[in-house]
Parts: sequence; structure tokens; C-alpha cells
Amino acid sequence: MSDASFEDGRERPLNLGAYEAADLEVISSLVQDAVFPVTEMSWRASARRFAILMNRFRWEDRPAAERRGRAYERVQSVMVVDNVLGIASQGIDRSDKNVILSLLSVIFEPGEDGAGHLLLTLAGDGAIRLSVEALDVTLKDVTRPYRAPSGHVPQHGD
Repeated sequence: MSDASFEDGRERPLNLGAYEAADLEVISSLVQDAVFPVTEMSWRASARRFAILMNRFRWEDRPAAERRGRAYERVQSVMVVDNVLGIASQGIDRSDKNVILSLLSVIFEPGEDGAGHLLLTLAGDGAIRLSVEALDVTLKDVTRPYRAPSGHVPQHGD
């Protein structure tokens, strides 16, 4: 009996959770270069929940696309952060409803007793900082994959 390989995996929508910094690194790598309109960010203070509906490049599918000579894909995904106590941003003009943002990374800056800050770094010097009581992030694909409009692997800021 041999170990399973990456190629053995079936294509399924992602549904991942991160409760530790190492888990968040996986989510960060999957949402790198995701794009979304500024209007697709939502913070519900009463529910202590922040969410983004994004169009993410399917990094996990890149090797198969290259091997099979087919188009690169994107998919709509929702990233939800729970236990949010506060939010701050810089370099984002929320009054311009036509702004498209590009996510570069998501990192956790630990504080006391599991609390800390989640830093979402955006292309063009923008950033969102979430104060969280505990790290609780989910990433879930919500549509079928579609052909990436650019036709190529994203470069930061695409």
C-alpha cells in the first residue's frame, strides 16, 4: 500500500478553519491575490463577525491546470473572522463603491490569552486590522470555479 498523493485528491470546494497561526498560514496562501469590491466587506459588531466575499485564484489547482494545459481558475469564496472586537483600516476609500481590493496576506499577531490582531495586507499599501478575542477564521468556496479572466497566474496587484 502506498501513501496518497496530491494527484489522488478530488476537486472539492474548500471549507477550512483556522484556530492557530499555523492553520492561518494555509488560508493566507490560498487567499493570496484574491480580489473583491470594497462593498463585499461586512462587519457586524453585534455578532462580532467580519466577512469578505472574494474572488480567489485557485492556487491549489495550479499544478493540475499546468500539467493538463487548461485555463487557470478563480472561485468565489467567503472568508469569515469570528470573535472580532474591533476593526481599523488604512488606505481604503470606502466611499468609492467601485474600488476593487487585492488581498496579499493574512497574518495573526498574538496578544494575551489567545487574543490578538489579524492583519489583512492589501495591494497598494492598504490594510485591515481586526482585534480578535481568539483566532477563528473560516474560508469556504461558495461557487463553482470559473476561468480566470486574466488567463495567467496573478502577480501582486493583478
